[in-house]
Amino acid sequence: MSERIERDFFARDEDEQKAFLEQTWCDSCMEVNLGMREPVEYELNDTVFIEGKCNSCGQLILTELTEDDF
Repeated sequence: MSERIERDFFARDEDEQKAFLEQTWCDSCMEVNLGMREPVEYELNDTVFIEGKCNSCGQLILTELTEDDF
C-alpha cells in the first residue's frame, strides 16, 4: 500500500498551471475544458495527480499526469 505524497501545484510554471486548470474533463458535466478550481497535486503509486473542483458544477475533477505532461 503506497502513501499519498503531497506536492506543490503552485511551484509549477505559470503557463503549465494555467494549462492544467483549463484543459479538463468533468465526468459529471460530461464536457471538456470547463476548468477547475482549488487544485491539489499529489503522487500516489508513482503517478502524479491534480484534483480540484469543476468550475461549472463543483464536482471533483481528477487529472492523471502522464510522461507526456512533463
